[in-house]
Amino acid sequence: MARRARTRHTGRKGRRFAEPAPRPVARLSRRASHPQGVARVLLHALVVVGLAGASYGLVESHKTVTIDDDGQIRRVSAYGRTVADVLAFQGIEVRRGDAVTPGSSHRVTDGSTIVVRSARQVTLEVDGHSSTFTTTALTVGDVIAALGARGDGALATASRSDMLGREPVRVSTMKTVDVSVDGQVLALHTTEASVRGVLREAGITLADGDATSVPLGAAAVDGMVVVVARSSMGADTVTEVLPFATQTIEEPALPQGYRHVRTVGRAGQATTSYATRSLNGTEVERTVVARVVTREPRDEVVVVGTMPPSAIKVDPGSARATARALLAERGWGDDQFACLDKLWTKESGWRVDAENASSGAYGIPQALPGSKMASVAADWRTNPATQITWGLGYIAGRYGTPCAAWEHSIDSGWY
Repeated sequence: MARRARTRHTGRKGRRFAEPAPRPVARLSRRASHPQGVARVLLHALVVVGLAGASYGLVESHKTVTIDDDGQIRRVSAYGRTVADVLAFQGIEVRRGDAVTPGSSHRVTDGSTIVVRSARQVTLEVDGHSSTFTTTALTVGDVIAALGARGDGALATASRSDMLGREPVRVSTMKTVDVSVDGQVLALHTTEASVRGVLREAGITLADGDATSVPLGAAAVDGMVVVVARSSMGADTVTEVLPFATQTIEEPALPQGYRHVRTVGRAGQATTSYATRSLNGTEVERTVVARVVTREPRDEVVVVGTMPPSAIKVDPGSARATARALLAERGWGDDQFACLDKLWTKESGWRVDAENASSGAYGIPQALPGSKMASVAADWRTNPATQITWGLGYIAGRYGTPCAAWEHSIDSGWY
């Protein structure tokens, strides 16, 4: 029904005039219909779109990442597109010489792991030879690992798991020293730092008056030859060394090129009585009359790897990929990763929540108890980077290298 027009009174005679109905309001205001009004509306729309884009960019740049800053591991929320952006957001200053993995310009994705190692000066003394250099190594074990095969089985004045400090790191590497004694030449594999230590470890006892071609306090170095001269007082009964044998064990589960002295050889000792014959005061013949073995020799056992080298493919972003990157930070190559892969595949299948129902060992490295890994970070139950960092530190401190840990696991069933 049409709307009835309203009326109003006007004039003194009270005539009524019809008041026209209001016109419909236009959808577009007058201001908007004007060219300047249209421009303002478009500008407003652009501002709204810009704000929305900025909000999207802010959300897109937000990441949850794991940062390993000189061994201090934490999982953080950060903003930034690149590694440099994220580190700057967290207030982590990267100085010249510092190592950042992945690189500063690398694009960061949610869940990434960023490793920062600060450059520092370290004094390293290897077999008596000292040098000072700059390194991004974090622990004593990292420095020893950088020696490569030379550092395998080496002994240090500090635990491999100790953090590097201002004190020099003194290392005695595995070396071969030939000792000529009692008509025998013994090829000794040893990590002893001095000639005295080499002879003691080999079971070679010096009597009063015996002499060595090298001072007993001298540093033992690879390839050294030491001659032991026995003093003689004309006695027909002498104490002599008994040489040891060397056993080589080939291990197909260890990579080619891996060689480890599992058991250091030790010479035996015997007391021997001789019958002698002389001509004109010169001894021309000596025959053994009796020999009493006072200590049996101990054979040297050497393990060598025979597994052909092969490239191990890992999925990007996986726990194994994280482990490979952290191994590289320690100076360990693909041969060591091959050993670690076999070790932790056997232990946990690389599952972050793997738990041994009987012992309580937990995580990728099967820490016992699992709470030990809290020394790295509080998220040890769920963060593979935390577990791997702890596991590598444990291996470096106890065995030196992943291959040494894997060899122990092969031999004993645990590591």
